[in-house]
Amino acid sequence: MSVNDHEVKQYLHGLFTIKDLGAAKYFLGIKLARSPEGMLVTQSKYISDSVQDMGLVQAKAKNTPLPTLKLSSDTGDPLTDPSRCRRLVGGFFTRLDASYAVQHLSLFLQWPCQAHWDAAVHLVKYLKSCHSTRLFFSFNNVSRLTAFFDADWAGCPETRRSLTGFCIFLNNAPVS
Repeated sequence: MSVNDHEVKQYLHGLFTIKDLGAAKYFLGIKLARSPEGMLVTQSKYISDSVQDMGLVQAKAKNTPLPTLKLSSDTGDPLTDPSRCRRLVGGFFTRLDASYAVQHLSLFLQWPCQAHWDAAVHLVKYLKSCHSTRLFFSFNNVSRLTAFFDADWAGCPETRRSLTGFCIFLNNAPVS
């Protein structure tokens, strides 16, 4: 049995009051632009706003998401107000190119110190350099799955666990 959008909306409206606002244009700092060919996803406005809020408009952009230093939980005294660092790092969870940096910085968000804050600022400077990066999800029906994987062995100085990374594409659009 096929169910169309209208039937689903009617059913949900019967359970509780809903309001159809149409197709999403912004969601959690992500801009969604639709066309007949597919959907374009970008965080350029969110990144620009973050750069401006932090006063980094004139700062030099960085080429890498993280500085070369090794972060650990005993790097220094905890920040007096960790909420700013938490908000900053948590806002970039959707960027594939920054996913490792966000994950790594997230390890220290319970009690971030100055080195973690500096690394988060470095991440913002990196994102400033590539703020116009976009993802395009094609509506094409051809299905081609491609996967890439990489690992280093016992590379995390905190846990001595291996750090792994993977990227899975469906029709040239990243899905995981």
